[in-house]
Amino acid sequence: DAGVHSKAWYAATCDRKMAEDALYRSNKDGSFLVRKSSGQDSRQPYTLVVFYNRRVYNIPIRFIESTRQYALGREKSGEERFGSVAEIVENHQHTSLVLIDSQNNTKDSTKLKHIVRVS
Repeated sequence: DAGVHSKAWYAATCDRKMAEDALYRSNKDGSFLVRKSSGQDSRQPYTLVVFYNRRVYNIPIRFIESTRQYALGREKSGEERFGSVAEIVENHQHTSLVLIDSQNNTKDSTKLKHIVRVS
């Protein structure tokens, strides 16, 4: 169990469009939620959705079978790994999360500050 089901930031029945719409409505930097990934792939079960600088970032949360841990984004050397999705969220409420815009090749960073509920 990733430790997501009882969390206020977990939007169980939310798809990508609903998540993005909710974050645009919040319009606050650092707004976020976690949703199930669209692909329903066991190696990428969830997506962290973050609003920053008038943009929404969908960051895949990977499950690493060999260590039973979670990590963000594409696999990279020296990446941070966590025992649960909840630990990722808690960590990035205090430590900045790097946001990479692949279209414009820019990097930003923000902390996870505002939980967005999808209604």
